[in-house]
Amino acid sequence: MTGDALGDIPEGWPGSIWLEGKTIIHMQNSQPRPSHMPRGPAKKTGPGFLNPAMAPARTRSVLLLSDVLENEWLIKKEKSIRVFDALCSTGVRIRRWRNEIPSKLQHRLRITANDLDEFALNWAKISHRNHPPSATIEHSVEADRYGKTPEGIFDNGIFFQQLDARVALSEASFQWIDVDPFGSPVSFLDSAIQSLARTGVLEITATDTAALTGSSLSSQKRRYGAKGIVDLYAHDDAVRTLMGLIATTAARHDKSMIPILALFDGHHVRVSVILTTSKEKASNVHSNIGWRVRCDDIPYKFKKHPNEDELERASGPMWIGPLWDKDITQRMTEERVLEICHPSKEDIEVAKSHGLDWDEQDLEYATRELRRSVRHISKAADLMSREHLLLNLDSLPKWSNTPGAPKMEVLIESLNKKGFCAARAPDSEPVFVTDAKFQDVIKIVQELSESSTK
Repeated sequence: MTGDALGDIPEGWPGSIWLEGKTIIHMQNSQPRPSHMPRGPAKKTGPGFLNPAMAPARTRSVLLLSDVLENEWLIKKEKSIRVFDALCSTGVRIRRWRNEIPSKLQHRLRITANDLDEFALNWAKISHRNHPPSATIEHSVEADRYGKTPEGIFDNGIFFQQLDARVALSEASFQWIDVDPFGSPVSFLDSAIQSLARTGVLEITATDTAALTGSSLSSQKRRYGAKGIVDLYAHDDAVRTLMGLIATTAARHDKSMIPILALFDGHHVRVSVILTTSKEKASNVHSNIGWRVRCDDIPYKFKKHPNEDELERASGPMWIGPLWDKDITQRMTEERVLEICHPSKEDIEVAKSHGLDWDEQDLEYATRELRRSVRHISKAADLMSREHLLLNLDSLPKWSNTPGAPKMEVLIESLNKKGFCAARAPDSEPVFVTDAKFQDVIKIVQELSESSTK
């Protein structure tokens, strides 16, 4: 094979083979074989780096894009959707979109892949050419907002272009934009929001968790205009801080924000939201912006404007509204992720013919990783989409004056029997959500402790 229209063959090609979801991935030989269930943060080793710890986020992106096509909550029936990966790197996400979203839906996807790094973009192009998706897509390249045909290469359903992401965003309009930088997404927010159609989905990744959680107060203040507290709520604060910035930035462009899914996952924050043009709704953005205040009698309360005595124990400003969309996230089940993203025996045999070195244990681990990418989401969907109380199991003995915390499953079952809703939250920490009042939770914890000692 020669580079020709696809660009130069990158040094080190074809590298080593890996399988993410159903999609064959080429990694550089200098990159170690990924460990299953990587948690990050991963050290960037140069251009064309594949971060294995982002695999669950890419899996959820496949599910969300499949869901919008099947359930039409963004676009009208049978209409196509313009999708843009602003920083596609070696093209793992775009290739998973083209390879794993059901074939019957592929003709409605108009995917543009962009990256300024020539090495990474060539790696993406050649990976796509060498492992074409089962559904062949032919459609013309659309003109940009100035009526010009963009420069790039169209290849079987993906248009590849090499531009600074902010320039690319300024030249076209999309209904679905993914921004996944190495570090903070702040410098891309304005451009991404302006590039969205009147109603569109924005997916944002932030790996600068030291700033978002408050571990680096100067960076947090400079980038996000917020103040954090490093405690059991630091992960939730990080998610809400990023969402608060997205919401207020969108409002400056006359857009309102509706959350779809927002998670702290290992070493990064991933937020998916719908933005809709509406001056009236955008003007109400501050109804969902406030502070989390730590208290003496309860773990925390959200407050619009903490007083001077509360500021030392407050983190914010941040988004204090719902974090998810119930209808969409309820469909993100383990059964669904295996249906869409799990490789078949044929997929694995094809990958092995290209050099994949996997055994049964590798496949088992890969299956677990797919399940983990959505674990607890569907069961927590209702609570995370409305007002809820977030509690860390390990903090309960202190509050309840009991010798230890009950098992998570036992406590959730007890809350449900009392008529409350409760579910485990998808977090690396033992966190759960409930609509019970804090005093009711403590009472149940104390009752469980007493019964266990009898």
